[in-house]
Amino acid sequence: MNLFVEILKSIVYGVIEGITEWLPISSTGHMILAEQVLHFQLSDDFMEMFRVVIQLGAILAVVVLYFRKLWPFCRDNGRDSGLAAHFRWPVVHLWFKIIAACIPAAVLGLLLDDWMDEHLYNSVVVAAMLIVYGIAFILIERRPRVPKTTKLSRITYPQAIKVGLWQVLSLIPGTSRSGATILGGMMCGLSRPAASQFTFFLAIPVMAGASLLKLVKFFAKGNRFTGQEVVVLLVGCAVAFLVSIVAIRFLMDYVKRHTFTAFGVYRIVLGVVVLAIWAIQTFVLGAPAAPAAA
Repeated sequence: MNLFVEILKSIVYGVIEGITEWLPISSTGHMILAEQVLHFQLSDDFMEMFRVVIQLGAILAVVVLYFRKLWPFCRDNGRDSGLAAHFRWPVVHLWFKIIAACIPAAVLGLLLDDWMDEHLYNSVVVAAMLIVYGIAFILIERRPRVPKTTKLSRITYPQAIKVGLWQVLSLIPGTSRSGATILGGMMCGLSRPAASQFTFFLAIPVMAGASLLKLVKFFAKGNRFTGQEVVVLLVGCAVAFLVSIVAIRFLMDYVKRHTFTAFGVYRIVLGVVVLAIWAIQTFVLGAPAAPAAA
């Protein structure tokens, strides 16, 4: 019975991860709200790792949906040739741009991971970032602009690096990795679809690296997975994968016809809710708010 309950909680976390990882609305802010209700009967070390490694399911969704655009050995019909004769250099150049864009966040994330866990993962910071970037989305969308780059193949290295610098801002909880990079892409002249798709691709090395780092730290502390923890982790990743497929398709279809203004408004409302919960718990109930999710 206890395992069944933990699996249900993992399913909820997977749904939250699958939706909020790709929509620019901050997975951390939603995890804070979820943790007001859901309390896993598992170790703190496991939960710290789980909140990050569950992203692997979301990454797999990007790989599955965009395999032909990401794998350099695909023929035009999409079948894997495995032959150098069919090597696609534009895909290789795209990967070079993705890697270049990921270096700033990867380096700073590695250096500041523990410090951020200790000082920035709290409700006030998350609420502030939700509101600030919500306002930013609304203001940027109100500016008249004509995108200079509408295709991934036309993204330049300077644009990729600038988007990568924007991605550094997502190290602050509540910013939203997708939110920061989509904003950065739009500011650099990318269309909404191009900025969104490039954001998805940036997630592959960034989230894979973050997951690996958390796993290394988990095992470095002498921890080992129990049978229950393995099931909870696999279920969370599987649900995150399935929900991510739907969320990514929804966002790509949505941005072809709409602006990000609605997401900006949603972020502001969510930020106010998170701040209100923190204020009630701190000043009314006299208890600290639940820590933010990674």
